[in-house]
Amino acid sequence: MITLCWAAKGGSGTTVVTAAMALAATEPTLLIDLDGDQPSVLGLPQPDGPGVRDWLRSEAEPRRLADLEIAVDDRVAVLPAGRPTPDADPRRWSLLATWIRQERRRVIIDVGTHRPPAQLFEAADQTWLVTRPCYLALRAAIAQPRRPTGIVLIDEPGRALRPADIEASLGAPVVATMLCDPAVARAVDAGLLASRLPGGMRRQLRAIAA
Repeated sequence: MITLCWAAKGGSGTTVVTAAMALAATEPTLLIDLDGDQPSVLGLPQPDGPGVRDWLRSEAEPRRLADLEIAVDDRVAVLPAGRPTPDADPRRWSLLATWIRQERRRVIIDVGTHRPPAQLFEAADQTWLVTRPCYLALRAAIAQPRRPTGIVLIDEPGRALRPADIEASLGAPVVATMLCDPAVARAVDAGLLASRLPGGMRRQLRAIAA
């Protein structure tokens, strides 16, 4: 199972959602970080070596990607982003997509606020847009050429937009509605999300993943 997540606007919560999805998974999981913030959210030392973005601008074989992984726990590994890179050769994205499709573990891809590469988008089984019920975020999502298969809604009290409004605008169902939880924010700030993922969030993410 390959799940790709992205946001149309910064601050939507994509990094936290994808990290929590990986931590909540019951099977071995590979979290691919294309945005660069996963180590900080997971409480890992900041990598000083190469990452997937370095691999994209190299001529290395896909099998070398396994050497770049960092273990989070006994089930989850993260493939760090590495240094920012200009637009990669489409052939490298295709190689990465093929490698991901052959991966036996569950794969979760954090694209952040970048537009998802077409090759990864097409390889994914699930493409989820993470958004808040914000007019500016919704307008940015509507302007993008790709439509998600599902929406993860980070709910904020007092917003006028309803889940039905977002579904109608984007033509995709809201697969999960997650409240802004201060406990999650505190765990992220302390780098302790891996050990303090709230039980309710864990159960919900397992349910939508299934």
